[in-house]
Amino acid sequence: MSENIGMSSCCLSGAVHEGKPSGRTDTIGGLDTYIAEPKDGAKTKTVVLISDIFGWEFTNTRLLADEYAKAGFYVYLPDFHKGDSLPVSFLQNVEPPLKKQAELSMTEKATNAAMIPTTLGPWLVTHREGVSKPLIDGFVNTLRMTPGTNKIGAVGFCWGGRYAILQAHGPSQTQGEVGGVDAAFAAHPSLVAVPGDFDPVSKPLSIAFGTKDSLVDDKTRGGIIDLMSKKTELPHEIRIYDDQVHGFALRSDWSSDTDKKAMDEATRQGIEWLHKYLA
Repeated sequence: MSENIGMSSCCLSGAVHEGKPSGRTDTIGGLDTYIAEPKDGAKTKTVVLISDIFGWEFTNTRLLADEYAKAGFYVYLPDFHKGDSLPVSFLQNVEPPLKKQAELSMTEKATNAAMIPTTLGPWLVTHREGVSKPLIDGFVNTLRMTPGTNKIGAVGFCWGGRYAILQAHGPSQTQGEVGGVDAAFAAHPSLVAVPGDFDPVSKPLSIAFGTKDSLVDDKTRGGIIDLMSKKTELPHEIRIYDDQVHGFALRSDWSSDTDKKAMDEATRQGIEWLHKYLA
């Protein structure tokens, strides 16, 4: 099992979006969960949305859950951090939008940078794979037993992107068949292990990367592309978005037409992929 605990600025870039989520909250499988339902309320195409480190209450993530629901999916956004997501203020302090970064003094930048290892490092240890993956597996199993549920897809961003990839391995066999989805979409996954996280992929997988992602360099991205290209009988795609940074599919700066367009296209990428492979 690969823990991949890093000290870089995992998931720390982008902006907070405005808008009011339209879903509801409930407790599913023992976890607080945001639920966004399609117009017809059908669960035939179910999506588990796995958040970044800012968790299930982050407005951006809930708004995206609503977008998937509008496209016809029954969406669950669980609190896989169990009340321990990092606050959005951490994003604003450590990695504010580029316009604000330009206004910071060297002292302010140094102070913000020092917050990363002291805050993020312990959080990643607490929410390591050995803790988080069983929660996600169990939640997927709960949905499998929910009346009306047919196929299940996973959508993950940043920290959650890696876990969407792990769900595309299919059911875990360590303690019987646990977890595993029918298709997955991962946007700028962080802390991935190559080839360890990709060799076992057995379900349709779509990935979105930005060319300026500080957590996945050209060599790593190229290795993932080469590895997945050998899976000739498995549906997969990897789309590269020019000049996009880590977090662009969830936290793009909407004041930039280019960045907003990239986020919209990545959302469309995930929706189209899951419509095809959850049919």
